[in-house]
Formats: sequence, structure tokens, C-alpha cells
Amino acid sequence: MPRTAEIFSNIPKRDFLSLFHEDQTQYQNVVKYLNFRKEDISKATGVPLTSVRYDEKIPAELIDRMREWAILLNLVAEHFQGDKRKTVLWFSIPNPMLGNVSPRDMLRFGRYKKLLKFIVNSITENKR
Repeated sequence: MPRTAEIFSNIPKRDFLSLFHEDQTQYQNVVKYLNFRKEDISKATGVPLTSVRYDEKIPAELIDRMREWAILLNLVAEHFQGDKRKTVLWFSIPNPMLGNVSPRDMLRFGRYKKLLKFIVNSITENKR
């Protein structure tokens, strides 16, 4: 049976990057940290380019993906003790443990689950 700490290892302790406000994902902030264009978001989420928007008509699929990305960003920021610069750098440079693909590109290619597993496993191993 997993230890209690491991069960909650996919949730950051706090919002280090101001990606949430009153339980609402701040979509523009997520996009800014990942340096994504609308084309990147469309490719990553499968949402048609013409439907990529951040207002009250945002597609449900996009709401879910952006929340997941915000959580990943905060998990990595937590590891770097809230250092925004290091967090952005980690997401943007190729990682040998991910086949020399950057975490940002993993998201862009729709590989969120693999990246989440990698991050959670890394955090868990780092705490041992």
C-alpha cells in the first residue's frame, strides 16, 4: 500500500506561480509560462485552432488540460522552491530522461500523462 505522502504527490502544496485564482485556472498565465501559441495548444489538446480561447466560451477539454498543466508547473516550481526562472528553464530544455525532449514539448505533443508520471516519480524518489 502506498504511503500517504505518495498518494498526494501529484498535488502541489501551494500555487507558486499564481496560476489559480479562486479555484479558476488563469489560462493566460499558464500559456505564458509554457510559451505556447494557439497552434501549440490546439495540437496538444486536440481542440480546433478556431476554438482555442480563454473567455467564458472556453471548451471543456481546454479547461481540463490547462488545469493539468498548471498543476505540473506548480509541482516543478515546488521542487525549485518557487523559483520561476528555474521552473521555466526546466520545462524548456531537452531532458535526457525524456528521450532528449523538453517537458514543454512533451505537453505540446499530448504526452501529459507520461510527463506527470515522470515528475511524480522524480519527486517521490527525491524525497527518499
